[in-house]
Amino acid sequence: MNVREAVRRRRSVKRFTSRAVSRDEIEGLLELAVLAPNHRMTQPWGFWVLGPETRRAYGRIKGERRAGKVEDPKAAEAVRRKTEVEMESLPALVAFTQRLDEDPEVREEDFATVYMGMQSFLLGAMAVGLGTHVKTGRILDEPETRRALGVEDDERIVALVHLGEPEDIPDSKPRVPAAERTRWLP
Repeated sequence: MNVREAVRRRRSVKRFTSRAVSRDEIEGLLELAVLAPNHRMTQPWGFWVLGPETRRAYGRIKGERRAGKVEDPKAAEAVRRKTEVEMESLPALVAFTQRLDEDPEVREEDFATVYMGMQSFLLGAMAVGLGTHVKTGRILDEPETRRALGVEDDERIVALVHLGEPEDIPDSKPRVPAAERTRWLP
């Protein structure tokens, strides 16, 4: 599969088969991530591969947040348990982190670098038949999440990436053509 095809076929996969993703597969994809463009060669990325125990702990945290929106106690408990099981049963879950530089300009460049590395990881996964789903949000900054993952004060969790063999691949969602967002300047 060439790069154009991988970009066009990449989707956010929500359901995975039970096939485990090997350490070698994950390490190979992470090696692609560290090849991302990196102004000043700060290499700010970190990768946390969450094992079953840590995925379960994260699932409890996420489940608590979801359950907080449910009034019925029995339904809230069902939401907690379902979320915990969902996270624990993921074939693989990788946290992409960023070491935070004191200089705001460098910090912004480093954030972009981590995302470019993540895109390389996603495309590499697509090329070898694996699916991914990038998850972001306030939960990544929560003290409980940071403790569960062992993230230091000078690091930021940029995103979590669910990884596995896709059970199914969703259709592409419509996108605004690039021509409608492009300005050609004199």
